[in-house]
Amino acid sequence: MGTVALAATDGMLHFELSLAYEVFGSDMTGTVDPWYRVVVCGPGAVRVGRFRLEPDHGLDQLPRADTVIVPGWADVDVDPPADLVDAVRAAHEAGARVASLCTGAFVLAAAGLLDGRRATTHWAHTEVLAARYPRVEVDPDVLYVDNGSVLTSAGKAAAMDLCLHLVRLDHGSSIANTVARRLVVPPHRDGGQAQFVTTPVPAPDNHPLAELFPWVMERLDHPLTVEDLARRARMSSRNLGRHFRAVTGTTPLQWLLTQRIRHAQELLETTDDSVDAIAAATGMGTATTLRRHFNRTVGVPPDTYRRTFRSRTGPT
Repeated sequence: MGTVALAATDGMLHFELSLAYEVFGSDMTGTVDPWYRVVVCGPGAVRVGRFRLEPDHGLDQLPRADTVIVPGWADVDVDPPADLVDAVRAAHEAGARVASLCTGAFVLAAAGLLDGRRATTHWAHTEVLAARYPRVEVDPDVLYVDNGSVLTSAGKAAAMDLCLHLVRLDHGSSIANTVARRLVVPPHRDGGQAQFVTTPVPAPDNHPLAELFPWVMERLDHPLTVEDLARRARMSSRNLGRHFRAVTGTTPLQWLLTQRIRHAQELLETTDDSVDAIAAATGMGTATTLRRHFNRTVGVPPDTYRRTFRSRTGPT
């Protein structure tokens, strides 16, 4: 616990920085003592998102902190500043616990802290992180990864999950729950990033499957087979597979399953239909089959997904 240093330089995202400050800078007077001492460290006045920020100390003070938080890095195509990378590395070498929020993982990777370690970042950037830093074991499916002295979180709201996890490690579940209630957020979320990743149908185009996609989407409640799709597309099953791989990057059956799961998500979000009814409407057949595929693909059971993503405008 002790001192929590928030690293702040030009090009960082304000959401993650503010979120971390809200968690570790909470007024816990009368609830827990000692609490964290929060400082902001940067190379002078910095621009964080649309805001101008005056740090408390320079980046050279990061190694004096017990925990260093590296917020999201706005442009993953731009290398983070060398002085930030050096300071984060020095903090870790000095014994600090270092955690990145969202794309802050790119800073930790540049510092070499993720080499040989499992790590994550926002799902939209996991492939970039893995390609740029091949020694990092990138896990795109989790909300955060705890390696002890080095931790990484997925995007945006997952930064809150990681910050509350740190509080839970330092002060126990009861205090973490108290902080979560004050911020009106769940103290713990089930599942991983898969439940937040959209899987749209490829846009209509001139490719050979352009007419097939909408035909399938109107018949997801039917027990369609690869042969059915090939017959509709007027091509052999083998040729269909080649076109699917070229257009969607996957097989016909996997694409069809993905569309069924996505439709199930929509129904869970917007209707009161039972899991049995949704299984029938998505061509899954039985609730057991839907639950098995849904849990494997999304990372949580259908009922848990419904409680989390229930539309405010849907039926009550």
